[in-house]
Amino acid sequence: MIDIHSHILPGIDDGAKTEMDSLAMAKAAVNQGVHTIVATPHHRNGKYDNEKNTIVQSVEVLNALLVEHDIPLHVLPGQETRINGDILKELDEGIMLSINHSKYVFVEFASNHVPRYAKQMLFDIQVAGYTPIIVHPERNSELLEHPGMLYHFVQNGALTQVTAASFVGKFGKNIQKFTNQIMEANLTHFIASDAHNTKSRGFCMDEAFHLLKKEYGADYFYMFLENSQLLVDNQNINRMEPSMIKKKKFLGLFSK
Repeated sequence: MIDIHSHILPGIDDGAKTEMDSLAMAKAAVNQGVHTIVATPHHRNGKYDNEKNTIVQSVEVLNALLVEHDIPLHVLPGQETRINGDILKELDEGIMLSINHSKYVFVEFASNHVPRYAKQMLFDIQVAGYTPIIVHPERNSELLEHPGMLYHFVQNGALTQVTAASFVGKFGKNIQKFTNQIMEANLTHFIASDAHNTKSRGFCMDEAFHLLKKEYGADYFYMFLENSQLLVDNQNINRMEPSMIKKKKFLGLFSK
């Protein structure tokens, strides 16, 4: 299994603090069935700025440490960038890092807001030859209230990645429900851990993929597994025709 979103690099954001923390996370990932993990430290989120060269060097150091400690996990470089007006400039200048040097880039929204320029920025990223992946849309309150926004982003070519912990209910029932609605509407393409540690923000990958197979069947299970491999290999991923999340009428009121 490949985990495309993690904060396993030590000491550079709100994930692993020390090399020992990184090793503990690596062992936990392996126990979940993960053999390859993408390190995606925060960039331009108002608190952390982690540029491409720093991340690549940190990944090399961590991979050497994993070999030294005989932990069968391989780390690939990536970055989780908060949407901002300089994305194209930073991609061009080599400050921003795509996932494993591929055409895929992670784009994060603030937890309670989607900026008005998001649609144009996602389009411009694609014109520049990249494919934006919106990370953890299920945890964004504006998308929860206005899921049609997410539909239009995906319909216009963006991809999304939901969090394993959201899918299994670790972030509460409302986020779990919205995650399932996103899945049912073919509005997501990847499941990843977004792991920050081994306790409060762990992996949940094994549990999530077992639940995926149980609730959505083997075809979805293997499609999501394959998509992560296709992403790190810089290949076109599997995607199904998206649909709007339907509002269900209940006692005269509409709920999502």
